Amino acid sequence: MRLLVKAPAKINLSLDVLHKRPDGYHEVEMVMTTIDLADRIELTSLQEDTINILSHNRFVPDDGRNLAYQAAQLLKDRLDIKKGVAISIDKVIPVAAGLAGGSSDAAATLKGLNRLWGLGLSLDELAELGSEIGSDVSFCVYGGTALATGRGEKIEHLPAPPNCWVILAKPTIGVSTADVYKNLNTSNIKHPDTEAMISALNRQSYRDICDNLGNVLESVTLDMYPEVAQIKDQMERFGADAVLMSGSGPTVYGLVQYESRLHRIYNGLRGFCDQVFAVRMLGE
Repeated sequence: MRLLVKAPAKINLSLDVLHKRPDGYHEVEMVMTTIDLADRIELTSLQEDTINILSHNRFVPDDGRNLAYQAAQLLKDRLDIKKGVAISIDKVIPVAAGLAGGSSDAAATLKGLNRLWGLGLSLDELAELGSEIGSDVSFCVYGGTALATGRGEKIEHLPAPPNCWVILAKPTIGVSTADVYKNLNTSNIKHPDTEAMISALNRQSYRDICDNLGNVLESVTLDMYPEVAQIKDQMERFGADAVLMSGSGPTVYGLVQYESRLHRIYNGLRGFCDQVFAVRMLGE
């Protein structure tokens, strides 16, 4: 039996880090939303008790480092499943980009195997399992738009943003999330206004969403990687309504309300960046 599952990327509308916790993780407060840029996961049931990862992307590991592999292994261990699965990952979301590509692949694998193997787990149960794999996996299980707190695993659903275009540009570098957090000085950061962002979503105010975009990790990554700052400057210059780095980077995105402006920004960025995407919000 075979099953296809979409694994959409996410962007951070706001990302705040409150403090470092005793367990070594950081206490975060993030507003995230899914966008129409997605990997395709194909799950094929195997009789033998094994997990095979198939991908044509050389940056995608095919062993236990892969989060989709970890998701399948976790289900097998917890529910004592003796069947196997081949997981084919058609990678569209850039790797190590701040867009939760690996986390979304893991979430799609959890949801897909729940159906493929007839496990009958609820979304809440899958999200709880996902939190053991990575901080963004719980959010990716639900998708849509949400406030994520704790280390990212506590999810509170929010209204989808008003419809708009999202232009993403990723320079040809990968960023280590661990390195960015290591260089973050939590005693000296400008915190985004999470409540104002939630209020803007509740009121469906595109202008206020643009005005309240914020990411405390941005200054760290921009300092470490000047090319990310250059892309942000270019996107602002070409006329995006608001521009922010997603996650720990290096992907920068711009919100654009009107399609007439979209092509100018997209074409302008193509001169600076190989990986440029123009997509819609999914949001729900």
